[in-house]
Amino acid sequence: MQSFIRRKNLENYRRQIAETNDDARRVQLEKLLSEEEANEPAAPGKRDED
Repeated sequence: MQSFIRRKNLENYRRQIAETNDDARRVQLEKLLSEEEANEPAAPGKRDED
């Protein structure tokens, strides 16, 4: 369920960024998008290796 909500949030933020003409709103949406992307779990089989 969480992955569905996360995916829909990402789609919604990206759509709104593309449609808005308001720079302040775009900045706000980009912040929300980056926060949501940061909350995405790592894909199975992919790991950060330093």
